[in-house]
Amino acid sequence: MSKRAVRILLIVVVILGGLFVAADRLAVNFAEGEAADKMRTSEGLSETPDVSIKGFPFLTQVAGGELDDVEVGIKDYDARSGSDSIRIADLRAHMKGVKFSGDYSSATAATATGTARVTYDELLKAGKSEPVELPLGATGKVVGLSDGGNGKIKVEVEVSKGGAKLPKPVHVLSSVRVEGDTIKVHADEIPKSLDVLGVSIPLPEGMARDVTDFQQKIDELPAGIKLEKVQAAPDGVDMTVTGSQVRLAG
Repeated sequence: MSKRAVRILLIVVVILGGLFVAADRLAVNFAEGEAADKMRTSEGLSETPDVSIKGFPFLTQVAGGELDDVEVGIKDYDARSGSDSIRIADLRAHMKGVKFSGDYSSATAATATGTARVTYDELLKAGKSEPVELPLGATGKVVGLSDGGNGKIKVEVEVSKGGAKLPKPVHVLSSVRVEGDTIKVHADEIPKSLDVLGVSIPLPEGMARDVTDFQQKIDELPAGIKLEKVQAAPDGVDMTVTGSQVRLAG
């Protein structure tokens, strides 16, 4: 084969390769949009999620009926919390081994890992309730949550007696953990007593924990993803989520 023929062949190969890459990228962009629309419908989302299909070539993966790697991002997802709901500010999941049906009506991931965040304002909904009775006619309730540093949550408690509030709220540092589908906030230490308007009020630990400690159930996460662990962060509670045989659509 002459040098000119070789050059022509190489040019043709490059052109065909470029056309294949272009077609592949068009196909993956279309598929990402379709998948996002189906997830929005199946999960009842207020906004269309971000879907990113990784790996190349995409068309070869489609022909095999399985995608290697899919990333999903959902903003402001309203998860169930008992009879109420709690807003998850940011949920991102990494799906591996995503198999889909021949008519593309359903898709299931072999495994999923990801992260999610609940802001302190949302988590506070669990602690906001009627004031809890304390000794000598005083009451207390949680009125604020914030970052306490070193993985702790600072819990702000408002104490009142006879309608008068303490000049300054009481703060305790609390640990946060997950049990099943429930986030639990537990004070590390409880004050032995409080000085309320010049009166020293003893604080039995059990009674004080009725004020400071609380829990928030989070179920019905999208596609059957489950809570794995939680950690206090500057803007809220960061959660690690995992799943297997996770349904994405259908």
